[in-house]
Amino acid sequence: MLKATIGADIFRDTVDALSALVTECRLHFSETEVWARAVDTANVAMIILTLKKEAFNQFEATTGEIGLDIAKLKNTYSMMGKASDIRLEHLDGSNKIEVTFEGYHYSITLLDSNTIKKDPNAPGIELPGQVTISGSELYNVIKSASIVSDKIWFSIEPETKEFVLYAEGDSDNIRRGFSAGEVISSNWGQAKSLFSIDYLKDMGKVMSHAEKVTIDIGVDHPIKFSFEIADGKGQVEYLLAPRIEAD
Repeated sequence: MLKATIGADIFRDTVDALSALVTECRLHFSETEVWARAVDTANVAMIILTLKKEAFNQFEATTGEIGLDIAKLKNTYSMMGKASDIRLEHLDGSNKIEVTFEGYHYSITLLDSNTIKKDPNAPGIELPGQVTISGSELYNVIKSASIVSDKIWFSIEPETKEFVLYAEGDSDNIRRGFSAGEVISSNWGQAKSLFSIDYLKDMGKVMSHAEKVTIDIGVDHPIKFSFEIADGKGQVEYLLAPRIEAD
């Protein structure tokens, strides 16, 4: 059972974070939080999202899970005002989630959880490099890099204390280096990996709203982006597998 009221901005941010990678997911809820963990259809990217009950204006839940069609939730956006309070209700045994705001009432059919990919296990790898920068800065570099290439290098260079993003196309290239004075924080651990810009553009659009994004990276290992939503009462982690180039 879930009965909750949430602000429209937090509702949108949550759904947008999920829809950047997946079209459906299992949504889990308990007395203290709501959470989802899902991978894209190609098993290249993962999202781990948590909203504490404090992110909601009102929150009452018992332990359970439902299957969400995220596109259907996004379809409710068009009629929402920025200051709307969104009422969400799911009763035990029901195959619907009720979404109510400003006189509108959407009754959305849930997906069968058994038809949705199983929740992935969170990877337990330790990545040596970490840097924190603003979400808008990160997204600007990703957008710029997409003009010249479909892939981008992320690297941390301990000797020069520089965080570097570099993309190279057939005839053009772009490099953006962040010095120690330009990042919010870093441990300057050695790291360098290559990633698909197609995935990063979708994730970057969501991350552009974050005041800061912490990036964990290794050498030819997955990359992890961590940032807060809902004024710190929610957390999102994106993980993306690297592109391995043949020698």
